[in-house]
Amino acid sequence: MLTRSLEFTPERDEEIFEDVPAAPAVFVLRGTDQSAEPYVSKTANLRRRLQRLLGPATEQSKRLNLRGRVCRVEYCATGSDFESGFLLYKTLRQIFPKKYSERLRLRFSPLVKLHLGNLYPRASVTTRMGRLEGPSAYYGPFASRTAAEQFANDSLDFFKMRRCVEDLNPNPQFPGCIYSEMKMCLAPCFKGCTDEEYGGEVSRVRSYFDSGGESLIREISAARDNASNELDFEAAATLHLRMEKLSAIIGRLPEIVRRIDRLSGVIVQPSADQECVTLFQFRHGFVTKQISFPIQPPDRTKSQSMESRIQGALTSPLPDPAKTALEAMEHLAIVRRWFYRGHRIGEIFIADENGALPMRRLVRGISRVYRGEKPEMQDPPKAALE
Repeated sequence: MLTRSLEFTPERDEEIFEDVPAAPAVFVLRGTDQSAEPYVSKTANLRRRLQRLLGPATEQSKRLNLRGRVCRVEYCATGSDFESGFLLYKTLRQIFPKKYSERLRLRFSPLVKLHLGNLYPRASVTTRMGRLEGPSAYYGPFASRTAAEQFANDSLDFFKMRRCVEDLNPNPQFPGCIYSEMKMCLAPCFKGCTDEEYGGEVSRVRSYFDSGGESLIREISAARDNASNELDFEAAATLHLRMEKLSAIIGRLPEIVRRIDRLSGVIVQPSADQECVTLFQFRHGFVTKQISFPIQPPDRTKSQSMESRIQGALTSPLPDPAKTALEAMEHLAIVRRWFYRGHRIGEIFIADENGALPMRRLVRGISRVYRGEKPEMQDPPKAALE
């Protein structure tokens, strides 16, 4: 995981400082006392950081100094803050399996959860995922809980699925709530509909979330065209206003917000190797592979397009995805923190519903990241991170 290791002695400090790069890295300092916990961190300049931690202590300085306690330095150079963050996560998880989450202080991603295991399904906003093989569906990641709640509430205004959070025991004597009074809910609580009718409405909501709103756009568009053909212009105008409202909601939706078990793609980052970029492949929300991708082919005697080289690198055997919901939430938190930054380094390319990547855009994106150019398009953060 950390590719370089150096023995440290105070007498050879200058030689050691010259041997480490003045570049971003993740590092571990191990002490002479084997029972002591190692010091693990990331830095934008490894040489300067080690000089500060392991150099001669100045009088009356309050800075942490480990010069007399460290015997070995382990490190790995990185090409970007995203790579540093993900490598730090893996390193802490390996060294401190019980305490790494406290050290990382990751903020889990806000998600819209569709409770499909409930007898009368509903939607809610959460930062916790249940069992990966469970019946519920999750959508995100959103920049903040406020953004997730706004999207869920605005979207559900187009449907008549319940908003209450209780497990229902339908009773015809129940008076209902404000949503049933406003005809915005089918009111299964007092048997205002059959179970089949409610199930059909839930299917419409699920299709809406799964397709990023496209299913409802097609539905409203067909109804509007039908009203126009029948010369019912008043109904057509009403449907057109609904379409405009829906388009505004979907237009604010960041590209990365998908159904989590279908969220796949590639993140392109600068590499510590000047002749490469680093590709982070993710699927189902998990970062499954890190690839050092050379800009020039290793064998220049063979004619091979950039697209075919990328395809070959990405289609090589993948390790098994994470097996726990906790690991899924952690990976998603790291990706979300990078994606919603005001100024992020690197680019992201999301696969479509069939799992196909936009290869031409990906090739151009790799070229831009390699040259240090600005992205062609970059989603601005939709809301401040919590």
